[in-house]
Amino acid sequence: MATQRYTKEHEWVRVDGDTATVGITDYAQEQLGDIVYVDLPDQGAALEKGAEAAVVESVKAANEVYAPMSGEVTEANPALADDPAKVNGDAEGEGWFFRLKVSDPGEADDLMDGDAYKEYLAGLD
Repeated sequence: MATQRYTKEHEWVRVDGDTATVGITDYAQEQLGDIVYVDLPDQGAALEKGAEAAVVESVKAANEVYAPMSGEVTEANPALADDPAKVNGDAEGEGWFFRLKVSDPGEADDLMDGDAYKEYLAGLD
């Protein structure tokens, strides 16, 4: 069963076995506004937890996306190359950024669950 976790930098990660799907949260895409470009990691890239993994550009700004867990990139979302606005329409679904083969599944334990993330967001207002 897949579990979804969140970072304080507004990335989400859905872990299913040793595969993690990563994207930015709905909150993050709302803050960014209209997304016009996404620079995704290459397949085979080794990412360390907390390291820069991607860049998302909107009409307002460019922001780094950090790896919520360590692992090897197995896939980048090909749909975002043609239609980066998918992130605005479905940030936590079709707008995912990349998938990892997780090297340390225990790293997910350090991330927030959905309730903790909602509490975190409430504290930002």
